[in-house]
Amino acid sequence: MFVIGRGRIGGALEQRSPTPCTVLLRGGDWGALDTDDEPIVVTTRNDDLDGVLDRVPEARRRDVVLIQNGMLRPWLVERGGIPLTRGLLFFAVASVGATPEVGGPSPFVGPHAEAMVRWLEAMKLDARVVSERQFREIELEKLVWNSAFGLLCEACDASVGEVVEEHASTFTRLARELIVLGADALEIEVNVSTMLDSLAGYSRSIADYRGAVKEFRWRNGWFVGLAQARAEWSLSDHYRLLEAVGKLPVLT
Repeated sequence: MFVIGRGRIGGALEQRSPTPCTVLLRGGDWGALDTDDEPIVVTTRNDDLDGVLDRVPEARRRDVVLIQNGMLRPWLVERGGIPLTRGLLFFAVASVGATPEVGGPSPFVGPHAEAMVRWLEAMKLDARVVSERQFREIELEKLVWNSAFGLLCEACDASVGEVVEEHASTFTRLARELIVLGADALEIEVNVSTMLDSLAGYSRSIADYRGAVKEFRWRNGWFVGLAQARAEWSLSDHYRLLEAVGKLPVLT
């Protein structure tokens, strides 16, 4: 197993791996990728993905495993639609060297999904193989949570628990906007009420956490781009709140 990056996630995977894994760093030698066929788990930030993929030999790009949050699909299309493996991690590592805190099974889809699940479960990190449709639904829910609660924590100057309890109507309107638009774009049917309940329940479980608007291109920016491309869609609450925190981009 190859791991690219030695931050919080990459370091935790290296430390807990049941078998030795090769960690590749930005300034190091990646020559081992030319002669091996093990999965290549990328743990870097989203904005570093172009540089990482450029260094992976073209013949090995199908072996890449992406575990980043955010909407990666437009970027993957830009990079030629490589049929690689994707996962979403449902465990947190508070700092480099800290023990992972598991919040649920991490879903994986793609060529190396089964290998990733076996590897993580050997580390006592719950994981599962899912279908493409299931992955899209989980992907959307996590994206809406990051986008909505990051924005609401800033706009309301509140923790995620306070947002749910004290700003429930604002949360519901915003999250509903994002869910409906995102589900249409991903061509999936979702139960909006069920997803809203799930988002609120998760926030109550980590009530003191404060999110923020970040990685705009990969989170809120995806919804903004969708609405711009679809004149019939309105994201009035999303735009209003982005403007309130000074994060509304120039709309053309």
